[in-house]
Amino acid sequence: MSDDYKASKEAFVSGMTGSSIGHINLVSSAALASIALHSAVRTRLPPTRPLQFTGEVLLLVAPLIASVTIFANAPALLSFFLLLPTALLLLLPRRESGTPLPSTLTHSRASSRDASVQGSSNAPAVISIPPLPALTTYRSHMLLLTFICILAVDFPVFPRPLAKCETFGVSIMDLGVGSFVFSQGVVSAIPLVKNPAHLTEPLLPKLSSVFRKCSPILLLGLLRTISVKGTEYPEHVTEYGVYWNFFITLALIPILQVLLHPVMIHLPISLLGVIIAISHQLALSMGGLQAFVLEAPRVGFISANKEGIVSLTGYLAIHLLGLSTGTLVLAPTPSYFRRRLQQLAHPRLTPSRPRTPSSDSDSDDGASSPSSAPAPAPALSLAHEQRRENDKTATELCSYAVLWWVLLGGLKLFGAGGGVSRRLVNLQYIAWVAAYNVTFLLGYLVLDLVFFPSPLSTSIYSPTSKLKVHPDPDTLKATRHLRGRELGAGGSAPALLDAVNKNGLVLFLLANVATGLINLSLPTMYMSDASAMLVLSLYGFGLSAVAWSCRHRRLWRF
Repeated sequence: MSDDYKASKEAFVSGMTGSSIGHINLVSSAALASIALHSAVRTRLPPTRPLQFTGEVLLLVAPLIASVTIFANAPALLSFFLLLPTALLLLLPRRESGTPLPSTLTHSRASSRDASVQGSSNAPAVISIPPLPALTTYRSHMLLLTFICILAVDFPVFPRPLAKCETFGVSIMDLGVGSFVFSQGVVSAIPLVKNPAHLTEPLLPKLSSVFRKCSPILLLGLLRTISVKGTEYPEHVTEYGVYWNFFITLALIPILQVLLHPVMIHLPISLLGVIIAISHQLALSMGGLQAFVLEAPRVGFISANKEGIVSLTGYLAIHLLGLSTGTLVLAPTPSYFRRRLQQLAHPRLTPSRPRTPSSDSDSDDGASSPSSAPAPAPALSLAHEQRRENDKTATELCSYAVLWWVLLGGLKLFGAGGGVSRRLVNLQYIAWVAAYNVTFLLGYLVLDLVFFPSPLSTSIYSPTSKLKVHPDPDTLKATRHLRGRELGAGGSAPALLDAVNKNGLVLFLLANVATGLINLSLPTMYMSDASAMLVLSLYGFGLSAVAWSCRHRRLWRF
């Protein structure tokens, strides 16, 4: 690569000031519209197995490519084109989805008493976490949009306002980095929701385990630095620094999270994230870190990588806010994890009768029935057969979304931190990432509730006793295979998105390699819009094909 082309390429992606938050939301809304269309097709038209992959690429991947390229300046028009056939399909009768599920229900207190007989009072409550289709869809769409943008930004068809901002400003690519960290936090909640006592386990073994898992990512970060320097690949130094990159940040955050486990027992994770975010902003504004990042010369290792090092605290705050969100959406009820933390923090106040997700509701708090000594039972209780109350989760997510948007509006009104900055990962940026991700996760969850309603995913109250009622545990066991048959593998998430989610990190690495090879092979900066769309379409189709071919196995666990 010639020095002139490299300099021109670096200038092509530098000095950007961004777009507006409203514009970013409209561009992203194409993802929700495409899911609405796909769900309408799935529930109204008969399935066509031979064309399933092609259909999902056209309905789920192509709209994302169009939203950041040819429709980027008219995102509402793209959403209209997707929602119009959706509305027409909804006029058709709903397709039968198979054998109806039994609706045998039991009162919450009764099921709680039954569970208390089955579970041991001394054993920790360990639950299994079934797939959450809305979370799968949210993560997969975020990954696909990231894959598309990291290559599309090198073509003129990708509008410059959507490229990463130099210092202050908002863009779809600025949002992508934070969203990646936020979604990593959401899935990191899985071991905590399964067994909250994981927070109290010895720190050193947990650090050793997480370091083993993260070391390959750290190694990839080092290899990327070596390859970029060795091939003189165009790089934007103000993103992370001279030697730092996103892989290094991604590898260090889980290690820092484990170090905070002792604090999480006594402090809500969301509050901990907010405290770290505010402390980070104070260090930027009053501690001189902002001036250091923006003005200090790159004379040593720390100053050479000042963006990556300083922003690490901000990304940790985003990760913790995602972790907090994960404890809401992955648990059987939004209050489940909070109650378990209270029991860990105040063991003497823990009731002798073990609680289960089925009794985890406000209506059960006053219920205290005499219980006999429980019979011995394995630690894994009936909780693993309980359903997830997605309607309550959606309500709580809605309140959090409003809270984050109001906070962001207040910060912008008072000019806190000087504006949104991905380079600094300041308080405004953290609030924006949290507001955006919670809102769109809520959107996917609402679409799932609308198109795939099930008595197993909503709260039901008795009209006479006003107590919450639940499916009988035996019914849940008997209908587990029917639920999978009704919704398809992996719940109601589209098969392609489930495949992308299953091997997201491997596909992310592949997308980075493919982007580098394409940029080294083609003069992307000078290609016409038609040629760029052809390359992007083949690139998106290829990544989707790799995901589809590996949909039945996980290539790398992280």
